[in-house]
Amino acid sequence: QVQLVESGGGLVQAGGSLRLSCVVSESSIIFKTMGWYRQAPGNQRELVAWINHNNRPDYADSVEGRFTVTRSNTRDAVYLRMTNLTTEDTAVYYCNTKSPVWPWGQGTQVTVSL
Repeated sequence: QVQLVESGGGLVQAGGSLRLSCVVSESSIIFKTMGWYRQAPGNQRELVAWINHNNRPDYADSVEGRFTVTRSNTRDAVYLRMTNLTTEDTAVYYCNTKSPVWPWGQGTQVTVSL
């Protein structure tokens, strides 16, 4: 069964940066558009960044210009560089295909403090 393992979250002050990683096991991401999602308490999970198999990234308006999504097909991994973080970015972050088809991982908590 495909497993998604996210890591790299933590506690950071507003204005700070973090780099998240997601490793996919038991499948290849090479032909897939991969996405980063987040879910804040009381909110639905939302897609914030994605990158297609041609390495073209795209972003939700809320993170455009602050987040950068990259991928490594050889490592079956996806990354999310987050800069200029605000308290609004506090959430659990997950990766999956852009139209989610795999079981969700445990996510990685990002907490941004003032």
